[in-house]
Amino acid sequence: MRQLTLRAGQPLVAAMTRKSHIDLIGAVALIAFALNLGFNQVVIKLANGGFQPVFMAGLRSVGSGVVLMIWMWARGIPLALPRAAWFGGGLAGVLFAVEFILLFQALDLTSVARTSILFYAMPVWLSLAAHFLFPGERLTPVRLLGLALAMGGVVIAVTDRGGAPGNLWGDLMAMAAAMCWAGIVLCVRLTGLNVLRAEQQLLWQLLVSVPLLMFAALFFGDFVRDLAWVHVAGLVYQIFFIASFGFLFWFWLMKIYPASGVASFSFLSPVFAVLLGWLILGEEVGLSIWLALCLVAVGLILINRR
Repeated sequence: MRQLTLRAGQPLVAAMTRKSHIDLIGAVALIAFALNLGFNQVVIKLANGGFQPVFMAGLRSVGSGVVLMIWMWARGIPLALPRAAWFGGGLAGVLFAVEFILLFQALDLTSVARTSILFYAMPVWLSLAAHFLFPGERLTPVRLLGLALAMGGVVIAVTDRGGAPGNLWGDLMAMAAAMCWAGIVLCVRLTGLNVLRAEQQLLWQLLVSVPLLMFAALFFGDFVRDLAWVHVAGLVYQIFFIASFGFLFWFWLMKIYPASGVASFSFLSPVFAVLLGWLILGEEVGLSIWLALCLVAVGLILINRR
């Protein structure tokens, strides 16, 4: 069928693709995605009861890598990395592996509430690094205020031991995982990965992480714990709805809507995670954790402003 065009000869489909603002459909999609990420923290916590956390992270990378390769093959997207992107792909894959070793272990040691607040504070570390690395991304007074508020929330979450049950080492692992996540973003921007499609970037993070995660799993005890169907279902959920199609959905939203608008919804992920941990897992969430969550959420909104 012949494609409809605008007066200037631009395809109508292409013209309708990019939005100048977050519309109702975009807002609903971003809220759903944030809810998905928040629920994932609960899923990992539950699935840790059947799988050793690091081994499960490795299985997730294996399954997601297979799904993504099939997707890319069906869409004609090259699987191979150009030589200029080898270093970036390898470094991003290492950071990806370390990030999820830390995150999955954190959720095994501490609460979903604490882990989510500390992990989703990633823009704090990213904005600090970007201030020194990218001249066009200096910290403005508004963003500095957001940084201060978010850092205050992080400090409260780590130092106040009465707000929610947790392990200090688990809290520190969640914070270090957020730093690795920020490192991946910087790696993509500063290396040859920045010219690749999102699917290629994600695939090579998954593929490089597989042997690293599986090797690391040898040092964290038995691969399987008290395994039941619910734990397997949790792993399948992570493979399809988070590490493959979930991330692709996020990249799709970034292509359609302004990056600053998409990023501004990031504060919802820790909010949903804390609420779901309380509702589903019955986690005790004290006043200090709610205060830390509010500070981080407001801080993320200010950090992500233009």
